[in-house]
Amino acid sequence: MQHLKLETGMKGVFCLYMAMHGGYKSRLLWSLLVPCLYLSLILTLVLLLLLLGVRMWLQGRRKTRRAQDDGPAVAFFHPYCNAGGGGERVLWCSLRALMHRYPGVSFVVYTGDQGVTGEQILEGARQRFNITLPRSVTFVFLRHRVLVEASSYPHFTLLGQSAGSMFLGWEALTAFVPDLYVDSMGYAFTLPIFRYLGGCKVASYVHYPTVSTDMLSVVRERNPRFNNADFISRNPILSALKVVYYCCFALLYGLAGSCSDVIMVNSTWTLGHILALWRSPSRTSIVYPPCDIRAFLDVPLEDEDEMEGWEELGREEEDGGGGDRKRHSIVSVGQFRPEKDHQLQIRAFRKLLDRKGDGPGGRESLRLVLIGGCRNQEDEERVLMLRGLCQELGIADHVEFKLNIPFEELKRELVDATIGLHTMWNEHFGIGVVECMAAGTIVLAHKSGGPKLDIVVPYEGRQTGFLADSEDSYAAAMETILSLSPAARLEMRRNARDSVERFSDQEFESCFLAAMEPLMGTLER
Repeated sequence: MQHLKLETGMKGVFCLYMAMHGGYKSRLLWSLLVPCLYLSLILTLVLLLLLLGVRMWLQGRRKTRRAQDDGPAVAFFHPYCNAGGGGERVLWCSLRALMHRYPGVSFVVYTGDQGVTGEQILEGARQRFNITLPRSVTFVFLRHRVLVEASSYPHFTLLGQSAGSMFLGWEALTAFVPDLYVDSMGYAFTLPIFRYLGGCKVASYVHYPTVSTDMLSVVRERNPRFNNADFISRNPILSALKVVYYCCFALLYGLAGSCSDVIMVNSTWTLGHILALWRSPSRTSIVYPPCDIRAFLDVPLEDEDEMEGWEELGREEEDGGGGDRKRHSIVSVGQFRPEKDHQLQIRAFRKLLDRKGDGPGGRESLRLVLIGGCRNQEDEERVLMLRGLCQELGIADHVEFKLNIPFEELKRELVDATIGLHTMWNEHFGIGVVECMAAGTIVLAHKSGGPKLDIVVPYEGRQTGFLADSEDSYAAAMETILSLSPAARLEMRRNARDSVERFSDQEFESCFLAAMEPLMGTLER
């Protein structure tokens, strides 16, 4: 009994000790926490005051500039404006449309191109896209474009490029403070900088989302692609971590994109992803990119000499006769970037050559022409790799590379081609596909993205082209196109040409100006 009382007393003393000790620890923790909270509040207040000071400084610079220029200014953020892709065509057509509509507004282009002058950039736009601006534009040359280069971030590329774009955007903003800022290249993380620090109205033209649910599905399914390395796709832990990384990045990307006052997207596919990520349906609309179809529509499809040549070729092939054979060009138009998947084109073409054999009208009558722009040394190295692949497959004599060619040469190649080839998975739109259809080339595009949803679709119930998604299906489709009768080919070419009117420069300018009108109307004269 005494032992029980003693044990009970010891427990009481222990509990009292623990209570006193716990209270001491709580007081100690609280005494440390309170100064930290005060310090955090002070630092937050200092940061807000600093940001407010920066905003007032930038707005003061804008007022000074407006007093000197006597009018508002619109600035486009396009670090690669001297490249030759569809995004650059959107830039120049946008500028041309706004210049015609708003003669009292000045225009600026932020570019990271070095070693060229503004005059050379404009001349390049004229040669590549047949576009001449009605008046001058000011170029602000940025020195740190390397910050948005994918090669600068071997790991966490999306995060690195996005952070780099914020620094590049800050360089642009401090160099010139516009009244209206337009991101025409997809750098969404620059939008809050110009809106909240620069006090600018902001608009964006989205060619493709930086992150999408399709990218997430590729990682979840552990499918190796150009943006999902083999060592990650083979490892379930790394794949799971990458999914978490993509989800967190998608949240930040959505917050940045939602800062845009006006959002324009280039296709149905892009619209779906941007609505899911940016969640701003009332400010979002589809504005199909401008395609220079007028330059191709003046080429007649009904060429009697050509038709007779096709018929004669068909009879000679049936009879097994000799003589000259018409050469069939299979033309691909697209920048030499990894996502364009030129390797798939080359490997599918090799399979087509194997199918055709060496007989009359066989492999000797076929050539693959790869046309595209090279933005930098990385793209040039990619072309060298593709040339090496052609050598490895033994088809180098049948493949031609044409880099950064002028518009007139591009037009000749498309008009002379039999097949227009496109292989990018989930291409956001596909201006090259539209140009092929306008030129009267039978299109064979990837069964995904813009080509599937917007471009290579039936027109008034009639077929406008072909879709494929693998080496074998591409080779089979090319063989089918080559085996069509001249009349069947001509009918499909007519269908395709009739269907692309909705992608003309005029349609783009009309839709672009309508989307921009609410913001342009707010600019003080």
